[in-house]
Amino acid sequence: MLEIKNLHASVVDIDDSEILRGIDLTVNKGEVHAIMGPNGSGKSTLVNVLMGRFDYEVTAGDILVNNESILALRPDQRAHLGMFLAFQYPAEIPGVRPWQFLKAALDSKAEANGEEKMSVRTFSKLFDEKVEAVGINPNLVKRSLNEGFSGGEKKRNEMLQLEVLKPTLAVLDETDSGLDVDALRIVAEGVNSMRSPERSFIVVTHYQRLLNYITPDVVHILVNGKIVKAGGAELALEVEKNGYKSYLAAAGANA
Repeated sequence: MLEIKNLHASVVDIDDSEILRGIDLTVNKGEVHAIMGPNGSGKSTLVNVLMGRFDYEVTAGDILVNNESILALRPDQRAHLGMFLAFQYPAEIPGVRPWQFLKAALDSKAEANGEEKMSVRTFSKLFDEKVEAVGINPNLVKRSLNEGFSGGEKKRNEMLQLEVLKPTLAVLDETDSGLDVDALRIVAEGVNSMRSPERSFIVVTHYQRLLNYITPDVVHILVNGKIVKAGGAELALEVEKNGYKSYLAAAGANA
């Protein structure tokens, strides 16, 4: 599914700005991987590089999806391959309703992949079914995308996007930031309902609390731009108990 090889990345046009310093990571089909680390460790940079954000440049290494390099692909082309990003802070898009947003996204993906576009009638039925399935207030989806939504409602809307777009690789970038327990459950229920042998997830988080509801297959600790340890779900509990102090000290000694 996803293979990251010796990935190094920096901020565009800024000297000595290397953030990722040799990431190696393999995510197989059907797996859920959690990436944890302290502030400034490179978690969000890794997500942005994965999705092709133009602020960053890859200076070494490669990213493969289904054994093909995606480094030359634009963000929309990566989305057409089945990659999806749930943002830490979803943006409001005035004048665009969720129905319009998702219909345009599906149409673009179908066109890129040489598939027939879904009819308005068929899509409307699918959309209404998924609105009910994720428990989002039907009145909210009549508004502009995320406009006036609470934090929990924005997360429900992202779960709606997951349900409709059905990506094969979904990346959640600190999607638990600032959420209460109910909103955390919304995210977890969305992820757990979408788990399948053909779909993989990367869950990026500071804390173990989201992983109380989503059990990862592998947990990676990212410090100073490198993955310094990987293990099972118990690794997240260890971090919750002891923090990142020992990992930070080791990274500092080896930098």
